[in-house]
Amino acid sequence: MTSTADVRERRRILRRALPRFRQVLPGMLSGIAMGLAIVALLATSAWLIVRAAEQPPVLFLTMAAVGVRAFALARAVFRYLERLYSHDAVFRQLASLRTDVLRRLIPRAPAGLTDRSRGSLLTAVVTDVDELQNLSLRVVQPIVVAVTVAVLSVAGIALLSPTAAVVLAITLVLCGIGATWATSTVAGASERSLAPKREELASAILDYVQGFPVLVHYGAEAAARERVRMADARLTRTALRRASGFGLSAAIIALLTGLAVVGAISVGSTLVMPDGTGGPVFAVIALTPLAIFEVIGTIPVAVNHWRAVRSSADRLAATLPEELPVEIPREGGAPTGTSAPTDTRLTLQGVSARWPGAEENALTDVDLVVEPGESVLIEGSSGSGKSTLANVLVRFLEYGGSYRIGGVEARSLGDVHATVGLCEQHPYLFDDSVRQNLLFARDTATDEELLVILDQVGLGDWVAARGGLDARVGERGALVSGGQAQRLSLARALLRDFPILVLDEPTANVDAARAGVLLRDLITAATSTGRSIIVISHDDVPAPLIDRRFSMREGTLV
Repeated sequence: MTSTADVRERRRILRRALPRFRQVLPGMLSGIAMGLAIVALLATSAWLIVRAAEQPPVLFLTMAAVGVRAFALARAVFRYLERLYSHDAVFRQLASLRTDVLRRLIPRAPAGLTDRSRGSLLTAVVTDVDELQNLSLRVVQPIVVAVTVAVLSVAGIALLSPTAAVVLAITLVLCGIGATWATSTVAGASERSLAPKREELASAILDYVQGFPVLVHYGAEAAARERVRMADARLTRTALRRASGFGLSAAIIALLTGLAVVGAISVGSTLVMPDGTGGPVFAVIALTPLAIFEVIGTIPVAVNHWRAVRSSADRLAATLPEELPVEIPREGGAPTGTSAPTDTRLTLQGVSARWPGAEENALTDVDLVVEPGESVLIEGSSGSGKSTLANVLVRFLEYGGSYRIGGVEARSLGDVHATVGLCEQHPYLFDDSVRQNLLFARDTATDEELLVILDQVGLGDWVAARGGLDARVGERGALVSGGQAQRLSLARALLRDFPILVLDEPTANVDAARAGVLLRDLITAATSTGRSIIVISHDDVPAPLIDRRFSMREGTLV
């Protein structure tokens, strides 16, 4: 069941997706003018054909002939203007909406997104945001245009035959109700499950493509491919069920269009006199419903798009609620007025923390003091809380108790991320060159500075053998080993010149034979400039490299 907060958040997202009234008004007026031009073109053509059959003087047909040309051109012109103005307004609003989504996503990363798969996030921030553009383009505007054109057209028919106008109005209402019912009952259930099945297929494809080498190595590639095929088959069946709803809706529109024409003929035939007069008016009454129903046929489609838009808004509201979880820092790295401290003494007293959605704390009463230039090892088994502590130190997680840097509470600092750096367990490498993977840490660095940093972390010879700084690292570092990825991550941290550096499980992706060498090289490179180092590892570290060591057990340092 959807909560009140979710409904409120969905409404906020939908309001955010709608362009301002003055932006959509030109496109809406152009759409109404286009619809009226369609109706007027058919009505004028019907009158002209029947009147011409009576062979009057040609001057009696001149105005109608000009009107046919004018309405035909007007239909094309107003259709172009409607597309131009409406899409311009929507795309401008879509850019603002994407900015808003990213603004709400960034403070949650990474700790606030641990319960979301990459496929679901990709669907939310790309597909669902794109779907919201249809709120104005394919929901609000078509309904307003269709209703306005229908009302004005019925009023115009009433000037010729009130009875025919009543018949037309009744069939239009029945068409709107019947076609909407078809799309709601037949296509509605399929529409609600369509996006989750797209998300399932996206996740399956991502896992298959990114894990292809491992899947082949362990003989699981066929099973993964079958998972993709099954997800695609489920999506296809759902799409076909939705299409059947659209087909039924189209059938209802066609049926009621025919009934409207038959009714108009029955009522309008009384206007034809025995001497043949009244024939042109009869033709207008009989054929005009064809054009009106063409415009009305957009309403069931708009209703279906509304369900898709609402579902996308619901998923965005669930993925990125307006309120941050209490476990995520509120400041999100924004300056609060306190500059970075010159003293980098790090002090934790009674610190506790937990992950978003967790019921129990992952850290409890942690006390720790790290002096400037000191190297500290925190060891412990998996799940003991070591990575949680690393996320607290870099302010990815909110904390209870006291966490001070240079005597200043971390919550009061302008930007903890400028003081405390993190080399994570699984470093993210962009699908670009070695140079570009380093420059985002300090974009003013020269090639000479980059090569010096790479020498410090033991990658100088490797980069030279690969052809220099332009060597590619592959998607997510596919062309480098786990140890090389860790060294590149450390190179970025050294280039950024963090006063305090946290190494979180630096040997997690390295075989045991090389773990010791990697640890020694990383710690030696990190401490060479006098910065404070906190090494979090389940592997032993040689005593000469570490000043003090602690053990993490069930979220507490001992």
